[in-house]
Amino acid sequence: MRRDLISIDDSERLVDHVQRAIARKQPLRIRGGDSKAFLGRSVEGEDIDTRSHRGIVSYEPSELVITARAGTPLAELNAILDEAGQMLPCEPPTFGENATIGGVVATGLSGPRRPWAGSVRDFVLGCRIVTGEGKHLRFGGQVMKNVAGYDVSRLMSGSFGCLGLITEVSMKVLPKPRETRCLSLALEAGEAMRELASWRKAALPVSGACHVDGRLHVRLEGGTGSVRAAVDRIGGDHADAQFWSDLREQRLSFFSDERPLWRLSLPNATPLIGMPGDVMLDWGGAQRWLKSEASADVIRGIASAAGGHATCFTPGRAVDPFHPLAAPLVRFHRQLKERLDPHGVFNPGRMYADY
Repeated sequence: MRRDLISIDDSERLVDHVQRAIARKQPLRIRGGDSKAFLGRSVEGEDIDTRSHRGIVSYEPSELVITARAGTPLAELNAILDEAGQMLPCEPPTFGENATIGGVVATGLSGPRRPWAGSVRDFVLGCRIVTGEGKHLRFGGQVMKNVAGYDVSRLMSGSFGCLGLITEVSMKVLPKPRETRCLSLALEAGEAMRELASWRKAALPVSGACHVDGRLHVRLEGGTGSVRAAVDRIGGDHADAQFWSDLREQRLSFFSDERPLWRLSLPNATPLIGMPGDVMLDWGGAQRWLKSEASADVIRGIASAAGGHATCFTPGRAVDPFHPLAAPLVRFHRQLKERLDPHGVFNPGRMYADY
């Protein structure tokens, strides 16, 4: 592992900051690189910055596990994995140069490979957090078999810092694929969905499928033989792999439209449905990006009718950026918040106004 990387254990300061906030009943706004600060509701609170608490704690490529402090830049962690021919399979977006591994887990956002490889939550093996009681505790472990009972470490994924302050995470990593090929085919959306369904049944090594502007973009990853056989079956034009990083980082021209951006998460194999705006199909159709001026109620009604939910990715365009929860889930979330953050100091109102 490279020795020129900065490694600082600043956990004592973070714990002390939380303890003082609890004593003063002072809300805290947890921040790392703030690359995803636009997601969710704004938080009125005192900043607690994790970036000084950084560095790789342990990494042994043969064990396929990396442990890093929360303030470690994601670019730095990815570079270390790349040197060893490994990767975070969920390919989380950075949305800028300042993203940290703590923010990756807190927001739980995954890239184009997610339906085939798994989500951020699937690769979290363990973590350390400063709890709402001001204690610095470790949850989970560094191997999958150590995860048992109430899995707090995975609850942190997608919690947007509302349940505790992440200080350290252990992530499962995987070797990079031996072969990668990218293709592009001129297909209408309906035809693209039918083709994807047939490729799914044939177990082709697809690791990315996105339809936009009348073209289906496909990424194939795996062993050399299986990838080449899939290329022969699918056909189409060879494409630049840059498309997938541009999709992940929302740099495609689709995202430059000034209309609000919505993300609809739908069950696999959901058929095409009418949308009030321009649509890009990602994750083989399970994730649909929508550019629309329609109201939140209209868009969420469409998502709910299809068995999914809708999140607004444009700050200030929806009072509640996250899809409203059903009553039983509201009760569960409140109970969880009260249990893990009894004094309500961590990112209050970031996800929902009620907690």
